[in-house]
Amino acid sequence: MDDRSEEQIISRLFDLENDGQAAQRAELTGERFISLIQDPVSGLGYVFQHGLDETEGAEVPIGTEFWEYPTWDEAERAYAQLVAEDRQTGELVETDSEEGLGDSDASGAEVRDRYSASDEDPLIGDGGELGEETDQVS
Repeated sequence: MDDRSEEQIISRLFDLENDGQAAQRAELTGERFISLIQDPVSGLGYVFQHGLDETEGAEVPIGTEFWEYPTWDEAERAYAQLVAEDRQTGELVETDSEEGLGDSDASGAEVRDRYSASDEDPLIGDGGELGEETDQVS
């Protein structure tokens, strides 16, 4: 297997993250992010920490780091430890962050808000009409 340069690995990790391949992703203070990613080709696990890529791949954001692990379990433990440390130091802003991912243009249905399918949604009934069993024959 050929060795990839640090820049090639960082580019690959950005591509995987922007394609939604990060198993976990958290936002840190200062518009920084930390992600847990498994490369589907090599099977290696990565913890990837970086700032926003405002140059569309022309430059690596300052403070970009990655840690490579031979097993997924090791990568998961390292990610959990780093996020816990960020939480303790007050640097953790949000877990499960999708801020700054991919293109802003997306196709498909527009979601009104994150709770639009909740019980309070006026378009969702109480469920009393569907699925009820009756003895009536239609």
